[in-house]
Amino acid sequence: MTDTAGIYGKSLYDLAISENLTEELLPQMEMVQHLFEEYPDYVRLLLEPSVKKNERLSLLDKAFGEEIHPYLLNFLKLLTEKGLLRSYSGCLKRFRALYNQDHGITDAVVTSAVPLDEAQVKRLRDKLEEVTGKKVILTQKVSPDVLGGMRVEVDGKLLDGTVKGRLSDIRKTVNNTVL
Repeated sequence: MTDTAGIYGKSLYDLAISENLTEELLPQMEMVQHLFEEYPDYVRLLLEPSVKKNERLSLLDKAFGEEIHPYLLNFLKLLTEKGLLRSYSGCLKRFRALYNQDHGITDAVVTSAVPLDEAQVKRLRDKLEEVTGKKVILTQKVSPDVLGGMRVEVDGKLLDGTVKGRLSDIRKTVNNTVL
């Protein structure tokens, strides 16, 4: 995320807080991000200097006019006018980080050799919520490099319970042992 994206994202968040709109804007922002990822040519069109500014802004009105809050629509227009629409994902990231901070939510990423079943995910989420004191949004990744066990990243900490991690610890201990 660029500094500019962070500043714009925080500004929109501050506006949303003052108008009590964070609950409404966050899912709308995520929906817009999903659409931008699905249709990257649309973003390129909105940034194309050969297309008149009024036409580009009109495209936003047609695409999102009734679907999103006017503040978010105007935010998209502002980013388009400034040529910063590619920074939208960074704005969303900053908005979400501030929202999560204010609402006691944290993200966690669990990496395992095989997908976890629902019961395992629930137990892990419950344990992480107990440890962090926050609501945990858990994302799963599968990597054969893990070999077994799992690696969890939460609140900037790495909890490595993988076979690969344990073997690495044993290797370090053996290498540091003086015979």
